[in-house]
Amino acid sequence: MDSALSSPPSGPVTGYLDGTHQTLVKLLVAGPFGVGKTTFIRSLSETPPLHTEEVMTRSGALVDDLAGVREKSATTVAIDFGRRTLPGDLVLYLFGTPGQRRFRPLWQDIARGALGALVLTDTRRLADSFEVMDMVEEAGLRYAVAVNTFPDSPPHTTETLRDHLDLHPDTPLVHCDARDHDQSADALIALVGHVLAHTPLENE
Repeated sequence: MDSALSSPPSGPVTGYLDGTHQTLVKLLVAGPFGVGKTTFIRSLSETPPLHTEEVMTRSGALVDDLAGVREKSATTVAIDFGRRTLPGDLVLYLFGTPGQRRFRPLWQDIARGALGALVLTDTRRLADSFEVMDMVEEAGLRYAVAVNTFPDSPPHTTETLRDHLDLHPDTPLVHCDARDHDQSADALIALVGHVLAHTPLENE
């Protein structure tokens, strides 16, 4: 059976699991360090999510900028992984990617075969998102941007955010609280709609 985890990014893969016809789609949940990727996947996954978080050490503090995320005590060192099924037997495999520059080679491996990415951003440190968005664009992936809301996030209008992030008019921009299942689901649906609008389904 074909697998969306190993296929090239040419389109969603269709297959049969447990006698049910399903469309499998690999998506990335990307964003800078401390933006809420692990929380996002945890709030959405219908299966127990896989996390590769490790406690941050004093040595790590020398290379990871904790400005704006002083409360953070752990970081993803490989991937987060979750699964979500949408109506119509569309199965999403969600891969959370490390946000630090030193994990870029790993990020490139994880991105192979993905059809799109949801880039999480934090209005307290929007500039941190630029490098991640560059990597997503270099990989040729369609993407949507989700502004993760924190209690002390400075408010900005959608127009200001689109301008500051230099988003293409076609790129979806949504707001969500990564801890909230429904808001996270809406952000994911915005990405899926954007990806599928530009990616024809393969028929078996």
